[in-house]
Amino acid sequence: MGEIFLELNNIKKSFGGVHALKGVNLTVKKGEVHCLAGENGCGKSTLIKVISGVHPADEGEVYIDGNQMRNFGPIDAIRLGIQVIYQDFAVFPNLSVAENIAMNRALQTGKKRMNWKESRKIALSAMEQIGAHMDPDVLVERLSVANKQMVAICRAILDDAKLLILDEPTTALTAKEVEKLFAIIEHLKSKGIAIVIVTHKMEEVYGIADQLTILRNGANVATGNIKDFDRPTFVRHMTGRDIEETNYRPEETGEEILKLEHLTHNGAFHDVSFRINKGDVLGITGLLGSGRGEIGDSLFGILPAHSGKIFLHGKEIRIQSIGDAMAHKFAYVPEDRLTQGLFLERSIGDNTIAASITNYFRGGKLQQAEMTQAAEDWIKELNIVAPSSQPLIKTLSGGNQQKVVIAKWLNTHPEVLILNGPTVGVDIGAKADIHRILHQLAASGVGIIIISDDLSELVQNCNKIIVMSAGAVAVEMNSSETDENMLSAMLNGKQEGTK
Repeated sequence: MGEIFLELNNIKKSFGGVHALKGVNLTVKKGEVHCLAGENGCGKSTLIKVISGVHPADEGEVYIDGNQMRNFGPIDAIRLGIQVIYQDFAVFPNLSVAENIAMNRALQTGKKRMNWKESRKIALSAMEQIGAHMDPDVLVERLSVANKQMVAICRAILDDAKLLILDEPTTALTAKEVEKLFAIIEHLKSKGIAIVIVTHKMEEVYGIADQLTILRNGANVATGNIKDFDRPTFVRHMTGRDIEETNYRPEETGEEILKLEHLTHNGAFHDVSFRINKGDVLGITGLLGSGRGEIGDSLFGILPAHSGKIFLHGKEIRIQSIGDAMAHKFAYVPEDRLTQGLFLERSIGDNTIAASITNYFRGGKLQQAEMTQAAEDWIKELNIVAPSSQPLIKTLSGGNQQKVVIAKWLNTHPEVLILNGPTVGVDIGAKADIHRILHQLAASGVGIIIISDDLSELVQNCNKIIVMSAGAVAVEMNSSETDENMLSAMLNGKQEGTK
């Protein structure tokens, strides 16, 4: 490993009396991949913003390349070689690949006009450095998530980047795209660039990191070489508790909740049939474009089926709209919580009762006390890190926002609960809490469907799994008959077969 590039000593930061960082220390060396881990709300995002000059530390010392920094801002950090790639990548969808990549250089040099020829040349050079292959003239809005990330990385490394911070970089990537990203990270590491990765995914931490620092409640709880942390120790430091990994395998009841017969939406999926009994948690997986997500959209009336039948408790029902779905007590936790699941400018409490607000109208008035109590109860039940139900939802971390989306639909007391990527961006402890509640709901008679590409989540928490390929059910199995490696092999095999 190289010399130290970043050193933080006793960093403290508070917001309105809330202590986000309580004396955090962090050391990152050149040519090192350092994982910054911790549960949602532990202070990771605040620490990144201190490093990148967005938030000044209240106390403590920041050293960059051996020099102590005082009163530095984001532009100063960029000039010192610090680049942050956030979860949304901060790209401009209506601009071309070349324009996005060359944007930072244009801003730093104070140019007021874009030189198209120069921008294209800059973009091609940056792409060549990391082995990316994209049309520099195509609009970014037309790119896949993985290629949008490549654009952000190209932009970051242009100006002699010395520290690259990646915030949850694999959230929306497929397994093959993650492999490609890790190859790029290894390449950047070999050039002496220091890299900090923020992630909840343990398998990725062990696959790419050299060093590990874990935060909990705004303070350091562990740091050291990744080889010194086995998985139980990692989880214990992250959560402050032991979390036992068990596979959900309920007893067969034969009591039918939901049945689909030959459900079809032309152009999305066709001839999909399955059955969910009391106690079942059904997992649906498949590659992007396989139709896995569209099944959830169809069952919730967003993408109504063109043909086929849906039976609830043995009675045929029709779902042609979201209103139909909700009338039949269907609930849907969508894949994109920010655009589909939340009202960002409203409170935690408002978001929690948004889907069930009609239940609180009596005598022409809203029962505010009952609404507040319901929201507070869910905050406790799902271990949402929030002082109360009053703060705006946008003030919460991503994982805690996700738990509020789940709480919103659980508060409707559903008979069928569909969750698309339910634990994306959610920490280990929160995942365990969510899975526990889903198992309890299944045992009580709620039909549970989990749509996910997290294979370990499916194998551990679903007793039945459907693999989708090219819009059709390719394989249906009991989880007891497979494991994560077998499921991965099936997906990769189907991918090869559909090229």
